[in-house]
Amino acid sequence: MSVEPVVIRPRKIRRVCWVLAPVVALVFAVLATLLTGSVGGDTPGVFQPSDQIAMIILGLLVAGAILIFTRPKVVADTHHIVVQNVLGRHDLPWEVVRRIIFERGNPWVSLELEDDDVVAVMAVQAADKEHAVAGVRALRALLAANRADHEHPETPEAPKG
Repeated sequence: MSVEPVVIRPRKIRRVCWVLAPVVALVFAVLATLLTGSVGGDTPGVFQPSDQIAMIILGLLVAGAILIFTRPKVVADTHHIVVQNVLGRHDLPWEVVRRIIFERGNPWVSLELEDDDVVAVMAVQAADKEHAVAGVRALRALLAANRADHEHPETPEAPKG
C-alpha cells in the first residue's frame, strides 16, 4: 500500500527568517553607505570604498546565515523518514525508529531509535502549535502503518492450477 509522502516544514521560524534576512542585508548596506570620511577620534584613517564593499558582503553573509534556519524539512512515507535539519540529514527506515517524542517543553520533535540514539526533527517545532501537533500525528500514523505492514505482511496469492 503506497501513501502520499508527508512533507513538513516549520512555519514561524521560516517567516521570521524570510523577513529578517533582507532587513539585516539592508541595514548593512545602509551602514556601508554611511562609512565615509575619517574614522574619527585620535586614530588617523579614512574609510575606503573597499570598507564599504566589505560591509555589504558581511551583511549578505549574515543574511545567508539567517536563511540556513529555513532548511529543516521532513519527508516521510510508510517506508522511511528523511529528516533535514539546519546542519545534517538523516534517511531512516521506520524499522529503526522506536518512537516519536514530543514532550511539553521540548522545542521540537525527536525520534528515538532502536539503538537508543535520538535524532532531532527540527522541522516540527513547538512554536508552530497546531501545525506541529498535526505533523506529529501524521508521523505517528506513518510509523504505525509501517509496523502494521511488518506484522501482517501481504503474501502474494499462489497461482491456481
